[in-house]
Amino acid sequence: MKAEDLDDLIDSEKVAKEHSEYVVPENTDADKHQVLSGMYKDWFLDFASYVITDRAIPHLNDGLKPVQRRVLHSMKRLDDGRYNKVANIVGDTMKFNPHGDASIGGALVQLGQKDLLIDCQGNWGNILTGDGAAAPRYIEARLSKFALDVVFNPKITEWKLSYDGRNKEPITLPVKFPLLLAQGVEGIAVGLSSKVLPHNFNELLDASVAYLRDEEFTLYPDFQTGGSIDVAKYNDGERGGSVKIRAKINKVDNKTLTITEVPFGRTTSSLTESILKANDKGKIKIRKIDDMTAKNAEIVIHLAPGVSSDKTIDALYAFTDCEISASPNCCVIGEDNKPKFLNVSDVLRHVTNHTVDLLRLELEIQKSELQEMLHFASLEKIFIEERIYKDKEFENAKDMDAALVHILKRLNDYFQGIAGQARNDKPLREITRDDLLKLMEIKMGRILKFNKEKADELIANYKSQIDEINHNIEHIVDYAIGWFTILKDKYGKDHPRMTEIRSFDRIEATKVVEANEKLYINREEGFIGYGLKRDEYVCNCSDIDDVIIFYKDGKYKIVQVSEKMFVGKNVLYLNVFKRNDNRTIYNAIYRDGKMGKCYIKRFSVTGITRDKDYDVTQGKDGSRVLYFSANPNGEAETVKVLLKPKPRQKLLVFDKNFSDVAIKGRSSMGNILTKADVHKITLKSKGGSTLGGRQVWFDKDVLRLNYDGRGDFLGEFFADDLVLVVESNGDFYTTTFDSGNHYQGNITRIEKYDLNKVWSAVLYDADQQGFPYLKRFTLEGSPRKQNFVGENPDSKLVLLTDVVYPRVEITHGGNDAFRGTQIIDVEEFIACKGFKAKGKRITTFELATIKELAPERLPEPPAEDTAPSADIDIEPDDDDKPLDEIIDELTGQKRLF
Repeated sequence: MKAEDLDDLIDSEKVAKEHSEYVVPENTDADKHQVLSGMYKDWFLDFASYVITDRAIPHLNDGLKPVQRRVLHSMKRLDDGRYNKVANIVGDTMKFNPHGDASIGGALVQLGQKDLLIDCQGNWGNILTGDGAAAPRYIEARLSKFALDVVFNPKITEWKLSYDGRNKEPITLPVKFPLLLAQGVEGIAVGLSSKVLPHNFNELLDASVAYLRDEEFTLYPDFQTGGSIDVAKYNDGERGGSVKIRAKINKVDNKTLTITEVPFGRTTSSLTESILKANDKGKIKIRKIDDMTAKNAEIVIHLAPGVSSDKTIDALYAFTDCEISASPNCCVIGEDNKPKFLNVSDVLRHVTNHTVDLLRLELEIQKSELQEMLHFASLEKIFIEERIYKDKEFENAKDMDAALVHILKRLNDYFQGIAGQARNDKPLREITRDDLLKLMEIKMGRILKFNKEKADELIANYKSQIDEINHNIEHIVDYAIGWFTILKDKYGKDHPRMTEIRSFDRIEATKVVEANEKLYINREEGFIGYGLKRDEYVCNCSDIDDVIIFYKDGKYKIVQVSEKMFVGKNVLYLNVFKRNDNRTIYNAIYRDGKMGKCYIKRFSVTGITRDKDYDVTQGKDGSRVLYFSANPNGEAETVKVLLKPKPRQKLLVFDKNFSDVAIKGRSSMGNILTKADVHKITLKSKGGSTLGGRQVWFDKDVLRLNYDGRGDFLGEFFADDLVLVVESNGDFYTTTFDSGNHYQGNITRIEKYDLNKVWSAVLYDADQQGFPYLKRFTLEGSPRKQNFVGENPDSKLVLLTDVVYPRVEITHGGNDAFRGTQIIDVEEFIACKGFKAKGKRITTFELATIKELAPERLPEPPAEDTAPSADIDIEPDDDDKPLDEIIDELTGQKRLF
């Protein structure tokens, strides 16, 4: 629904009507049917506008739906500092809410679970497990201190009559805080919906302060359930944007995973159910799953034997609710009582401006009250000091009016002064009859205890407070900044950010899905599929994989795997296709046409259109593939080519190494191998990879390895190379350089593992009274986490370096500051030992700083190896035959000897 349509829908005059003007015509004829178009046109629009403005959509000013506002108003009426039964709160709220107790109770429980406005007691359910709250008669609630500070002030609240006219309820509450963005909201009305994601308490206050200071600010969601969020497409919370939210998955060991934080809007029960469904469908393979959630979320996943834990983490994100998408739609009721679509920044600016207006209004009311108190205190002082109550005219007054006239006359005479000279202390306003009546109510005991100095001190205090309020009104922006700062200092420590903001890598489902099927082929009939259990086995696959098929005539295509499908006969090669895989190289030799030349080529297939035919050859009729191999790491073999003998043809057999052929695109025709007729091509020897090592980068944003040049370059890795990971707490371990590996966010160093590298570390050893220790060591290559700081969790790593000859500068502090600084040559200070060694204590004195200095000496460059290279012995090939034997074989001539 468009905004202009909503404006027409929520027309103020139409909303104000209690019911439609449409009148159902009388029907006296049983065979005559009523026309419903008028009823639908008017009554439905009335109903839609009511649901939008009075039920489902929050108001921009206070961020509350009507039922939430009525609940809070009722709790304020009942508030005496003690807990109230929820059943009593629900019953009192029904005086204002025209709907049933179920909706009121549900709204109250939701407010309580947000842990901001309501102080709860009893079983209020669990947002982690999805368990509901106990019955209203068993649980209690009261307003939180935060709610009492920022939500209520009856002096500046606008009121209206309740639905039955018996009570008054607030139109909006004077909330002096961006409550809508802090709590979030979700509501579905007629024709539109609203979904505002919750944000962090402290970040909202910081953003309000930044806005008041004309500074830039950015807001991102934060959820009570934790997890992590990718805000790349958040679009400032405006409709059309989206965010990705992930659970926090920890790897306990290679066989066990734990989920300790769940995505927003999900519970451990729903998460467990989605994992079991994925397991039943074969997307993941797990042995057992246990929900151990209590105060904190904890789902323990036990993996099946032989299953990769890193691959399973990706599969959980791809096929379960461990990763979800949320699309915000910030729709609110504006000040004109019509829905508006805004972004988060606009909402914060409006609420901040509204808070400034409320603070100004509170100050003006407070100032007015102080002025009234100052006015009466001045009159009271004059009344007592001038002893007006002792005048004969006052004592002999015939009635109250005469006494009041005398008091007013004496007060006016006092302010006019002696000899017509007016005094400096004039009344703040005109003296009214009510002022005089209040003077008449002063008791004699108060008059007798009157103290002029205390009266002057009280008046001066009132004036000082009024001056302070005037200053705050004149500097209302600074006053508002102070208000937000006070809120942060008072309540901010209870609301740390729970959701980590980070970028998510794109997970390809085909790469992480478990191979839950087996691919078969029936070459005679031309069928492939995972349902052909009795035919030739090809490889393991999943039900969402693509399959690449090469034919003997050079054609090839990609199809999606199915239970059974016809692909044609003469299949040369069949396997699971990995899209964007530039490491798999296909080596091929083909004949161009029936009698054409033979070409040799190497190519990769990274991405092509499904079910479309492509050609390895140049497409001529009669072309045929003479040799073909698929090499997952770009291997290049050597083949033996046997030619058909012809007159005056001297060369009948030769070897060809594929490493001499450059890797080109799949559409290239290749290089000419020979113009002669080829009799047979056989494999002579296998070769190594021609692609060299794999260059690996580490992306800190997503904490993943990649081969695309994103992040920090780690080096060129070969088959047996490992990645070393050192964490901030001293834990270290090694992994492969697979791009599917998962890493935690507390990484200090990540690099290519070098067995002989010597590390130097400075640490505070908790087992040795917290003294600083220095140690040098090498790290073992093991996938199991080990720690070089020590087993005591209170020990702290201060400095870690891999410089060959490091230097460390220590500066004494505290009572030992007079000792100055000291420079330590680490290589001379301590020898290299095992990483479990305690090391050597640096000092027992108090230190202020420890920092690394630039080395004064560098290691000598390695000497060049001038020794001649050793000859490489190649084993003789069993297929090597004398030339005359090859000719006899080609011509069919039998040999007697």
